[in-house]
Amino acid sequence: MTITGIDSTGQSAGGNVLPPNHEADADDLDAELLALETEVAGSPISVIPAVDAAAESEPEAAPRPRWWRSLTRRDLLAIGTFIAVAIFITLPLWLNVDHELRDDPQDQAFFEWMLAHGARVLTDGVYPFFSDRMNYPDGVNMMANTSVLAVSLPMTPITVMFGPHVAFNAFLTLALAVTGVSWYLVLSRQFVTSRLAAWVAALFATFAPSMISHAGGHPNIVSQFLVPLIIWRTLALRTPGRAIRNGLILAGLLVWQAFINLEILFMTAVGLGIFCTVMAISRRRSRPAEVGAFLRGLGIAAAVTLATLAYPLCVQFFGPQSYRGLPEFVRYFGADLGSFTAYAQRSVAGNTINAGRLAQNASEENAFFGWGLVILFFGLVAWMRRSVAVVTLAGVALLFGAMSLGPRIRLNGVDTGVPGLWSLLHSVPVLNSAVPTRWALAIAPIVGIILALGCQRASDLMKTQPAARGPVRVAMITAVAMALVPLAPTPLRTTPMDPVPEFVTSGAWKQYVDDNHTLVALPLPDSSYPDPLRWSAYTGQDMRIASAYALLPNQNPLDPTDRSALFAPPWRPTSGLMASIKQGNPIPEITDTRREMTLADLRYWKAAVVVLTPQVRDIEMLRAMTDLLGFQPTWTGGAWMWDVRNLVDAQRADQ
Repeated sequence: MTITGIDSTGQSAGGNVLPPNHEADADDLDAELLALETEVAGSPISVIPAVDAAAESEPEAAPRPRWWRSLTRRDLLAIGTFIAVAIFITLPLWLNVDHELRDDPQDQAFFEWMLAHGARVLTDGVYPFFSDRMNYPDGVNMMANTSVLAVSLPMTPITVMFGPHVAFNAFLTLALAVTGVSWYLVLSRQFVTSRLAAWVAALFATFAPSMISHAGGHPNIVSQFLVPLIIWRTLALRTPGRAIRNGLILAGLLVWQAFINLEILFMTAVGLGIFCTVMAISRRRSRPAEVGAFLRGLGIAAAVTLATLAYPLCVQFFGPQSYRGLPEFVRYFGADLGSFTAYAQRSVAGNTINAGRLAQNASEENAFFGWGLVILFFGLVAWMRRSVAVVTLAGVALLFGAMSLGPRIRLNGVDTGVPGLWSLLHSVPVLNSAVPTRWALAIAPIVGIILALGCQRASDLMKTQPAARGPVRVAMITAVAMALVPLAPTPLRTTPMDPVPEFVTSGAWKQYVDDNHTLVALPLPDSSYPDPLRWSAYTGQDMRIASAYALLPNQNPLDPTDRSALFAPPWRPTSGLMASIKQGNPIPEITDTRREMTLADLRYWKAAVVVLTPQVRDIEMLRAMTDLLGFQPTWTGGAWMWDVRNLVDAQRADQ
């Protein structure tokens, strides 16, 4: 959005200036969002940036300085706060490097593996969109999973020098800090002139309860630093005469975001599409030329983006190990209607019991805004209701809220039986790969923008109405504080992680596992036991492992057409047996048939060694595997190890 409020010297535009001729100004939408089409009693507020007014009197206005040259001490202080809060939230990870996230350790291990993959792409030149380093021999479709290549590639130096575990901590901390800085710079340069309004809004957009919830395991989702830039550059497409330049800039941002998280990109595109359509209709008579300029720029952006992403998207949807939609139970993950006025467990006013009742898990608390912010949001919308832009933003927020409720609406943990809007959409291709509750995640940036515009209007009112300055200041500070203070975030919760066994860290595994063999861990890795992913990442993915924690296609022999996703490879006898024992079930009778199935599994995985580390039910798994293989394991490097190369390679010799 080119909602300029800074003049050619980098200073805020003046306050009591009559608006120039609107008919010749192509930036009227910017002015509308800046002044909200309102008139405050008293002297009129300038609704056109000073730079545009100067342009009418001076044919060649001085070029605007680069943003980094116009940074003031207030800007630097604001930027420092985002960095400080990001460090405060992630500090437990830095103070205890041998800890992992308590709420979502499986996704932390997954992203550490992905960071190692990105480093391997640069250091070894491997194919970026597919990998057989886990789930061998089938492999993993990296585009169909969240490979975060746009982050893992530039973070290669950190990953190589300090390891993927430290790289994950840096990824998460930088994701929060840079997102806050991005929101602040875009809001303060393009939306509002008040640095304070931009700062408050950026703080909320970055550290909203939903963002802190996803910080507990999803750094790809909290990496939203491109979202404000995409919004700004999308609305800048209407600038006449710059279709190629603006289109190429937007295309670059879209491609970049596609390799961080497609889900966030999709939600941003839907919101922008609705907003731009409504604004085009409302301005079709007063600004008909804008639509043509916008469509030309959008066409260039779309063509370049699709051309660049054509091959990666083809791999994602049609390549090996691609799938068709998320599991059925995930597509029913809807936000509880009661959660919108509740407080998340990671907010100072929240608690684990109440929040746990209203969300699927601690990493999906997407709709927790609290009563104070809900009241403030609707109050600001009512106050600024004359602005088409504000009303449209509010409408998009309500639409996203309705979509987030899922196929069936729940209220305070109870299924009401009422179908939600998502019941019409959850089986639609592409949409069936979205988690409905996450649509509420997209509400936070909208609330942030409206919060910035509301604070800006209050600031303008205090400037133009000196007599009302005191009451307005008290009312706005009180309302914002009551809404946002209860939502203040608390640091991440961590827990000691199981160490990577010395068998891996010492390199002893290299005596057994080569490019033709894998390591099989007991139990096989899945969402409940992701540690082997961290082992593989620790070796720079030189060590290939069997099974995986990743999104993989279902292989249902009863329904070959079912290609919906699973969070682990399809069931195999050995993986199912070990998972059952780990869950506490008794060891079944070990028969010759079971031994033959285990041998078939090991040959399928091309296993070199089977490894069992100390853990819950390890004795039972050790006994079962020993009976299945017919020989005792060796204790080495902090793990029990069965060398099965003779059993596995015997099949090749027979062939």
